[in-house]
Amino acid sequence: MGETQVFQPLTREDKITVLLYRIGIVLSAIIISALAILVTTASASAAAGVSLATDILAYGLYISVGMSVFFIHLYVGVFKRYLKNLYFISLGCLAVLLFIGKGSPSAVFAHGAYGPLLLLPIAGCLGFVTAKEAFCFKLFEGYLLAMIMPLYLLMVSGSFLSRGGASYGLILIAAMLVFFTVRKVSMPLAYDIGDKSAYQ
Repeated sequence: MGETQVFQPLTREDKITVLLYRIGIVLSAIIISALAILVTTASASAAAGVSLATDILAYGLYISVGMSVFFIHLYVGVFKRYLKNLYFISLGCLAVLLFIGKGSPSAVFAHGAYGPLLLLPIAGCLGFVTAKEAFCFKLFEGYLLAMIMPLYLLMVSGSFLSRGGASYGLILIAAMLVFFTVRKVSMPLAYDIGDKSAYQ
């Protein structure tokens, strides 16, 4: 469980790493919210502009999630190594998206069901972060996000959701992530550090 007491004074490095970790969470929430708005309000006539904006947001999401992955504070070292490896897999999947889409990750989604599947590792990374916070600080929506995000991608990949259903699903995920983010960033920085003597 996360610690809600201060075990030692925070160093400058502690404060910087916690801030970078939380900035990653905040940016992820903003980017997914922007994607939800873009997908919901996009018109067929603006397809080229939407594709470019979606690509830019996608790159931003990989960066923001990466910030959270590399600056997360975990007591158990094997979990952190697993999370980093999953992120590296997600970068490999991004490379595949770029190759198939000829430089545009979003182009893949117009032609095949495998596009959403290639997003599962990055969703897994973000879900790991939200589940960790849910476990440590009882942010129960974090557990829901960790389950809903991959399930959503599987449903989109299997064409179990209409275009409207996929849009509303993304809006739901964005709203939950914003709620989670507001609750997380309002916590004192020391909560993220806990007892450093327990780190592996």
